Amino acid sequence: QVQLVESGGGLVQPGGSLRLSCAASGRMFSINKMGWYRQAPGKQRELVATISNTGFTEYGYSVKGRFTISRGNAENTVYLQMNTLIPEDTAVYYCKRTQDNRDYWGQGTQVTVSS
Repeated sequence: QVQLVESGGGLVQPGGSLRLSCAASGRMFSINKMGWYRQAPGKQRELVATISNTGFTEYGYSVKGRFTISRGNAENTVYLQMNTLIPEDTAVYYCKRTQDNRDYWGQGTQVTVSS
C-alpha cells in the first residue's frame, strides 16, 4: 500500500504563485511515475503534470510554461511550482503515484485563484 499526502494549497490572487508538495509513504518501487491532476467543479479530472523516476516530464496544455513539476531529493516527494495563476486554475489538485501497474491517489488540496 502507498499513502500520499498533499500540502500547499490555498487562496491566491490572479498572477500569484503557489507551490504544492506531495509525500508518498509505504512500499516504494524504484520504477514509478508521480504527478498532479486537478478537478474543477462540474468538470472531469485532467492532467496537470507528471514526472517519471528518470526525470521525464509531461504537462497539460493549459499549464505549459507556467507550472513546473520536480522531484525532491527523496524519491518519494514531488512538487508543483505554479506561477502566473489564473482563475481557471481553481480546482482540487490531486497527487498520483503509479508503480507496479497500480495507481495511488492523495486526498486532494484546494487551490483557489481569486481577487
